[in-house]
Amino acid sequence: MPLKLFSQNLILECGTDEAGRGCLAGPVTAAAVILPQSFKNKILTDSKLLTHKSRELLRPVIEQEALAFGIAHVFPEEIDEINILNASIKAMHLAIEKLKQQPQHILVDGNRFKPYKECSHECIIKGDSKFLSIAAASVLAKTERDRYMTDMHMQFPQYNWKKNKGYPTKEHRQAIKEFGITSHHRKSFKQLPEQLRLDI
Repeated sequence: MPLKLFSQNLILECGTDEAGRGCLAGPVTAAAVILPQSFKNKILTDSKLLTHKSRELLRPVIEQEALAFGIAHVFPEEIDEINILNASIKAMHLAIEKLKQQPQHILVDGNRFKPYKECSHECIIKGDSKFLSIAAASVLAKTERDRYMTDMHMQFPQYNWKKNKGYPTKEHRQAIKEFGITSHHRKSFKQLPEQLRLDI
C-alpha cells in the first residue's frame, strides 16, 4: 500500500520521528519534515526497511524537496535526567522548532506525544510506514544519528559505534565489560545483562 501524503487537507502538516531510542550510547535524534502537496517518491518508506545506501540517497532528495525540515539531538546526560520517553518527545519538539515554517498539524510516529504550542497532533502506530512525512523524518533522523555515531567511533573505536551505532549488540556489551563506559553512554540504561553486571 502506498504511503499517504497528508492526513488532513492542510498544507503545513509535518511528520516527526526519532532514532536511537533503544541505544546504550549516543543521543536520541529526531527530525520533523513538511512536504509539499506535489511530493512523490517510490522508494521512501520506514527507514528501518531501507538499506543504508537507500537512506543516504533519499536524504538529499528530502532536504531539497521539503518545504521545511529540522533535526535535533538530546544527549545522554539529559536522557538520564528526564528518561528516554521524555527525551524522545523533547527531541521531536526541538526538531519542530527548527522548521522555517511552523506546522498547523503534527503527525507523530508512535503512541505518545506532548502538545506542541497550539498545534494539533495525531499519534500513529507505525506511522513511518503509513505517511510520507513521517517516513521522511525517520530517514533524516536515522541518517543524522548514524553520522554522529560514526564520527564518535573515531574517538572510541573499541565500541565499534560505526557498525552498531550504540545499540546493545553482543559486541558492544562485551566492549563495555572490557573498557567500561564513556560519557556518551546512558547511565540510566542497563549496560550489561545480570551475569555481566557493571557498577555504574
